[in-house]
Amino acid sequence: MTSTEPRTPAELNPADMASAYEPQAVEIPLYEWWEANGFFKPSGGRTADSPPFCIIMPPPNLTGELHMGHALTTAIEDSLTRWHRMLGDDTLWQPGVDHAAIAVNAIIERDLAREGTSRHDIGRDAFLERTWEFVGKSRSRIALQHRRLGASADWSREAFTMDEERELSVRTTFKHLYDDGLIYRAERLINWCVDCGSAISDIEVDYEDEPGAFWHVRYAVVDAEGNPTGEDIIIATTRPETIPADTAIAVNPEDDRYRHLVGLRATVPTNGRLVPIITDTAVQIEGGSGALKVTPGHDPVDFEIGERHDLEIISIINLDGTMNELSGQYAGLDRFDARKQVVADLIEAGRLEKEEPYTHPVGHCQRSGTIVEPLISMQWWVDAKTLAKPSIEAVTSGDIKFVPERFERVYLHWMENIRDWCISRQIWWGHRIPVWYCDACEHVTVAIETPTTCEACDSAEIRQDEDTLDTWFSSGLWPHSTLGWPKETPELARFYPTQVMETGYDIIFFWVARMVMLSLYNMDGRVPFETVYLHGLVRAPDGQKMSKSKGNVVDPLTISEKYGTDALRFALLSGNSPGNDQRITDDRVEASRNLANKLWNASRFVLQMVEPGDDLTLPQPGTGAIEDRWILSRLDTVTEDVDRLMRAFELSEAVRQVRDFFWDEFADWYIELSKVRVRADDRSAIPVLVRTLDSILRLLHPFMPFVTEEIWQRLNVLRPDPDGAPALMVAAYPTPEGIRKDPEAERQLTAVQEFVRAIRNVRAEKKVDAGRWVECYIVGGDASETARALAPSIEMLGRVRPLHVVASTAEAPTEGVVTAVLAVGQVVLPMAGLFDQDAERERLQKQIAEAEAAIARQEAKLSNEAFTSKAPEAVVAKERERLETEQGRLEGLRASLAELG
Repeated sequence: MTSTEPRTPAELNPADMASAYEPQAVEIPLYEWWEANGFFKPSGGRTADSPPFCIIMPPPNLTGELHMGHALTTAIEDSLTRWHRMLGDDTLWQPGVDHAAIAVNAIIERDLAREGTSRHDIGRDAFLERTWEFVGKSRSRIALQHRRLGASADWSREAFTMDEERELSVRTTFKHLYDDGLIYRAERLINWCVDCGSAISDIEVDYEDEPGAFWHVRYAVVDAEGNPTGEDIIIATTRPETIPADTAIAVNPEDDRYRHLVGLRATVPTNGRLVPIITDTAVQIEGGSGALKVTPGHDPVDFEIGERHDLEIISIINLDGTMNELSGQYAGLDRFDARKQVVADLIEAGRLEKEEPYTHPVGHCQRSGTIVEPLISMQWWVDAKTLAKPSIEAVTSGDIKFVPERFERVYLHWMENIRDWCISRQIWWGHRIPVWYCDACEHVTVAIETPTTCEACDSAEIRQDEDTLDTWFSSGLWPHSTLGWPKETPELARFYPTQVMETGYDIIFFWVARMVMLSLYNMDGRVPFETVYLHGLVRAPDGQKMSKSKGNVVDPLTISEKYGTDALRFALLSGNSPGNDQRITDDRVEASRNLANKLWNASRFVLQMVEPGDDLTLPQPGTGAIEDRWILSRLDTVTEDVDRLMRAFELSEAVRQVRDFFWDEFADWYIELSKVRVRADDRSAIPVLVRTLDSILRLLHPFMPFVTEEIWQRLNVLRPDPDGAPALMVAAYPTPEGIRKDPEAERQLTAVQEFVRAIRNVRAEKKVDAGRWVECYIVGGDASETARALAPSIEMLGRVRPLHVVASTAEAPTEGVVTAVLAVGQVVLPMAGLFDQDAERERLQKQIAEAEAAIARQEAKLSNEAFTSKAPEAVVAKERERLETEQGRLEGLRASLAELG
């Protein structure tokens, strides 16, 4: 259904509701109707002073398929969005997609390789043309998947990190940072992925423990004139292939073992180069041999030591992972083959002291899985230390809050120890760096608009930098670039800063920190969002992280097709505490589907109870039947709790409370209680049934939008929304009234529930046939009046008839009865003839004998001093607890036997 007209009553006849909810028939037409009516767009809010509420969608990578993490993100953000929309806020959920530079570049390169060619063979223009074809298909597929998950985002505003508007924001930011000296070009140590052929940032390196070795190598010490002293200094290294690039040996200044060697030199064993022996506090006295070979060209720590001591930087590994001519005899070898050869040469020269097996963390590229190579390279950098200072203040001042709060410490620790950010990438897909070099005068032009001539000499001989920007540079601008910055748009003025940034805790450094830094810089110190809500990972049923390589990835759309989107969303939300991982299983989703069906069938019953002419006005507070006062009081409490929980971002607990109220109180109790009155031609429960159902649908809608809207549309035919809302998603969310709170009604109804549960428990314990009626006596005490008033309901719910409500146990029989003693009174059930008493007596006697034997064993064990004095205190306490449990069981069995007479 795509009509922009509200659906007609004929289409939504409550009498024609199917016997079971069929999500496959509902979801797509209903979503199309929502979107066609423009319900996803900001409306200005319910009143003139309605506050804005904006969430910026974390842009999924342009690689084609959404996964369960995206489904969780959608469920959380859509719930918050729908809730605020129903609260009457001016609500915008801004969607978008990220160009995923390295990932997409790798996909296209793999396709070319299968065709026997490469990007260099076809050229940059042809490569980018092919990439844009892939982009068009992938973007439409991702948007369709989001729609199937129920995302109520304003798709008319969908942004893309590579569209013209975002290109302008990227170039503007680069230009401003460059002009302010916060972007610079320098030759520094970077993480190089041999497979991707590009630099990657520190946080794109995953460290995995791998078996390796510590090679202890002897370096001969020489004096000031270069003469051997006869002493060796031993270093321990895991990367002997880098020995030819050593430019110093460093020891800790507090290490007495090497104090006499400081100022002398050592001989690099692979090429005879003399290097100084220096001191630096970065060297750990306890680590390895306590002496460190310093290789500034191939290790981050060594690079920093080299900067402090002005050491020579030698780079001996090529970009393809082979050794270059500066490595001497190892030139042309692959880096790992060179490692083996260096070790062999050290052994032959008598320079290898020993080799120890050693498992240690090794950096791998997140995208390719290839071992990362630290290399010296000319790259573009952002002065992250300067940008981090106001970003730290934004959090410590409380302008930005984290949910859960513990992630604030994680964020601050990283920000306080941040390194400059390498932003250039040696790939073709992405934002090309807006820098042009003049071949005539060597001037560097940085511009927002593409120049045609050099700004210094006006020469046309200019060429643009070949590199592209790190993907996270453009996505770091997301909170303001998607709202139109650098242009002064109405959306930017209205919705910036946004209220919530919701994403996974695993990208707090990749994305959240960078959004804070760049937004504060571009937006005159205004934070990009007020709250950072971080969810956990969705794991496979066995607890493992989902990955294609493990073959345990779950497609959310497959789950939606099988169980319904509402079931998937509810399962994800109900198991999701902020910041904690969760496992997704078919059982959980199936239970959520059962909830949708229960809601459908309960609603079907209520709607079919309503007749033309029914007065649907609620009774005045404090009046009406006790069960009416009870359910309305409980509804008010739950509404209040849900409001509090949603404002605290405790969505899981809010979901649980609404579910429990609907299923355990409304469906299992109130509907059943109301049936008794309707059968007696008392229709006073109808207004309460309708009002409570309407509130439940509204409370549940943010979490289960499809089934609630489908039911509400039918309810709206019978009881039009008082505000004239055409759809549940734009109707008002329930707010606590307070005037319906009725503690006395809740106390009395709780007593009735306890009576019914006690009856049911006795029937189940004695295995009384479910269809058989049983006589019952209730000794109600203070609850007697309520029990008399609800006697027909107790009879029906407990299958008891006749029911006697008496003042004391003296008025109840004592022979052949089963008695349940409760805090609110007693339930006495004459059971003679309802079951085989001889068989029951024999069963009880057998269980009594087993309990007595178990007690005797426990008492013997606990009277054994050898056990009680030697066993741990916790073990002895556990045995005493078992004894008490058996004694209580025996007491109950004997009481049951006594009841039989």
